[in-house]
Amino acid sequence: MLTVQTYGEENSHPPILIAHGLFGSARNWGVIAKRLSEARRVLVVDMRNHGDSPWMEAHSYPDLANDLAEVIAAHGGTADVMGHSMGGKAAMVLALTHPEAVRRLVVADIAPVAYGHTQQHLIDAMRKVDLSVIESRRDADTQLARHVTTDGVRAFLLQSLDVKARKWRLNLDVLEKDMELILSFPEVRGTFDGPTLFLTGAESDYVRHEDRPAIKALFPSAKFAKIPGAGHWLHADKPREFEASLRAFFSAT
Repeated sequence: MLTVQTYGEENSHPPILIAHGLFGSARNWGVIAKRLSEARRVLVVDMRNHGDSPWMEAHSYPDLANDLAEVIAAHGGTADVMGHSMGGKAAMVLALTHPEAVRRLVVADIAPVAYGHTQQHLIDAMRKVDLSVIESRRDADTQLARHVTTDGVRAFLLQSLDVKARKWRLNLDVLEKDMELILSFPEVRGTFDGPTLFLTGAESDYVRHEDRPAIKALFPSAKFAKIPGAGHWLHADKPREFEASLRAFFSAT
């Protein structure tokens, strides 16, 4: 089973499950999870091939969805689910293939379509860091800066670096092998008719207006909302607004 960080106490409400995006981990979501846990039990997973979860030979969305279903089954059988980017695609497949496990669904800044912007360059950059000589995260950042110029992207990637063990907490080989699967979206039959919110950053182009027919075909009850001033990493750009959106949607009756 996936590694799960839990926040808050069990109560009469189903837990909230949070699924992170590519190269992320549960630790990226700690602040938001802790705040949401004031009223709900919150489960934050490390997806397979990320963080402290098992490294597996496949990284397809049906596999990721089954991982999430297993976690939900171990925590009561039903959850409100939020997935960001890769985690959003996994959450969508979860809702479509295990609808009984999902009460309400939030998909953060991703659509059920194929994307063309590969993240292979970031895998290449991480591989170019000589881990044998690093003594601190700053050492790794200095090396990574030669290949990744954006400070925020480097800081994000370095959260998955175990400095003491001198290794990445990412299965780069499998993520590279299955990059095409990660960028695509599988053919899934059926629909998820439960309450669904597609929450996007107003400055992001990951979910386009022309994607809405594909979304509505799979999620007939889908609603759409944008967070002003936020890009693809909307939870990092506007954490309070993002948290408020989740709180309002998941607490609706």
